[in-house]
Amino acid sequence: MNKPDIKFNPHPRMRYEITVKVDGAPGPFDRVEGVVDYRVTNEACVPLTPVTGATVAPEKRVPITLTPAGNNVYKGEVFADLLQDEDYYGKGVCHWAVVAASANLFVKQVDFSAPLFRDELFKGKPVTRYYSNRSYATTHLDRVDVGETDRAQYQDEANATFSITVHAEEKHP
Repeated sequence: MNKPDIKFNPHPRMRYEITVKVDGAPGPFDRVEGVVDYRVTNEACVPLTPVTGATVAPEKRVPITLTPAGNNVYKGEVFADLLQDEDYYGKGVCHWAVVAASANLFVKQVDFSAPLFRDELFKGKPVTRYYSNRSYATTHLDRVDVGETDRAQYQDEANATFSITVHAEEKHP
């Protein structure tokens, strides 16, 4: 199966402002990045893969520029309709959809990842994830820390945590 030449929608309209707020981090972050993941939702437009016979829906990851907005807040934007719906394989139009938008805050080898999944993004629902201060201090291990949605998961360390909240708000043109 050939990899499709994924095209960008020349006139995206479904714009969302992403706000990332860090609360109580024990120190600074080396860099703050964002990504939005897209996936084809109707697999009937994709041919079966040779040998396995499975359908593998195309996916695309696009960076989000998150810029400082003061008080440990970062802002960026995503377009839900950034990718062009098109007949990439001659089997009908493939429709793209957002899977998630994620904020990734790095300290040395650690990526503190805070995803905002599709439903949360479209409903404008803020999502807060909690991370251990101990994890922040153990930066020599290369890893992704996705945290917990419930601070109580850290039991005796609940007070030794920080949070990252990600929120999307639709912006009309």
